[in-house]
Amino acid sequence: MKLAVFDDYRVGLVEGDRIHDVTAALPPWLAELPAQRMNWLIAHWSEAAPALAAARREAAARPLAEVALLPPSPSPSHVFAAPANYRKHIGELGDRSVTGKGRSAREQGFFLKAPGSLSGAGAGILLPRGSSRRFDHESELAVIVGRGGRDIPREKAFEHVFGYACLVDATMRIEKGVAEEERSMRKSFETFTPLGPWLVTADEVADPQALDNRLWVNGELKQQANTRDMIVGVAELIELISSVLPLRPGDVIATGTPEGVGPFAAGDTVRIAIEGVGDMTLPVAERDRQSPRAY
Repeated sequence: MKLAVFDDYRVGLVEGDRIHDVTAALPPWLAELPAQRMNWLIAHWSEAAPALAAARREAAARPLAEVALLPPSPSPSHVFAAPANYRKHIGELGDRSVTGKGRSAREQGFFLKAPGSLSGAGAGILLPRGSSRRFDHESELAVIVGRGGRDIPREKAFEHVFGYACLVDATMRIEKGVAEEERSMRKSFETFTPLGPWLVTADEVADPQALDNRLWVNGELKQQANTRDMIVGVAELIELISSVLPLRPGDVIATGTPEGVGPFAAGDTVRIAIEGVGDMTLPVAERDRQSPRAY
């Protein structure tokens, strides 16, 4: 099943190039907290799924092209991210790398991106106006947490996965000796975490460790790998993160990027495609105005 969030945080089922609005299956009081609709749905999936199916039978279909797709998990408690999780990526950034001595996600653990940096397939990536800094693309498989929990052993990790989505981890690079901001900040500008175009429920993905992951800039293939090349797989990441703090329904885990990371700029188009999960194309532009503190 493909679940999407669109327009004013409505929930839809995607079938082909059309979307069925099933928001009516959710409790009416969520209209006061529309960004929380997907969190509620994930947390109450076993009881809500039949109502969703009934709403689908009555819902009129709309072309996907007519709606604005938002992040399929628009309001997670956390966006966790794995650094240096593909062997060939480690060290490829040279002096701009903040990962030293070949350490991977297994040694470093995770970092956090601001949930406010999430954007959907219906938006692009907005760079700081007038910036002379380098901005890079990172193509990643995202895991959407279903059942929450703490201290989850990897053997039971997939019991806590609700689904998967494509994720681009946009990043402002450091300039050694000049500008060396914290990683979480450089990756948390508004729109720097495109997520989508929808989430595919876990039952539709037989093996998340056997998916082709590709990214193009202006039609030129820049990143290509398979999730089997991860150093720390999905199950171990869930074990690692939940050993530090509880996972909650709707939380997003960015599982790391393969080699081929490189720059993009305003005017470019970035496309990400992950086998069996989705495909989304994102225009890159500058913000309309410059911030008081420019980067």
